[in-house]
Amino acid sequence: MKKKFVAPLQVLIVSAAALLGTGFASDSAAAAPAHRHKIDHSGHKQVGKASFYARKFAHHKMADGTRMNPRANIAASKTLPLGTVAKVTNLHTGQSTVVTIHDRGPHVRGRIVDLSPAAAEKIGLTAEEGVAPVEVAPIAVPLPDGSVKPGDGAPAG
Repeated sequence: MKKKFVAPLQVLIVSAAALLGTGFASDSAAAAPAHRHKIDHSGHKQVGKASFYARKFAHHKMADGTRMNPRANIAASKTLPLGTVAKVTNLHTGQSTVVTIHDRGPHVRGRIVDLSPAAAEKIGLTAEEGVAPVEVAPIAVPLPDGSVKPGDGAPAG
C-alpha cells in the first residue's frame, strides 16, 4: 500500500522541483533554463556579420509580441535590448539604415543581427550574398528602469 501512496508523492515533489528550478528534478533537461545571451545596455558599437529574415518568417510573432513585417526597418539581436534603435552599416557597400530591435536572434553562430528584407535591401545586402559584415551603432538604448540612454550612434550634441 505504501508504494501506491509514495509514487504520486514522488511525482508531486519532482514536478514541484522542476517548476521551482531547485535542481531536484530527475529530468534535468526539462528543468534547465534556455541559454540566454547577456543583454548589452552599454550603447557601444558592435561589428560582425548580418543576415536577413527569410520571407517565410513574414508575419510570425517576434520576441516583443509584434508580427514581423518584411517591409519595416526592423531587426533581431541576441544582445541589444528590445526597442533599441540602431544604425546598421554594411562595411562592404558603406550603405546604412536605421532599425528598431524587435526580436531575438540571429540563431546562427557568428552573426550579430538579422535584418528585415527591407532593411537588408537598404544596406545592399542581397539574397545572393546572404551575409555581410556590418557595424551596429545603437542610437537609443532602453534601460531596465524605463529610461533611454543615447548610444555610440546617437548624434553628438
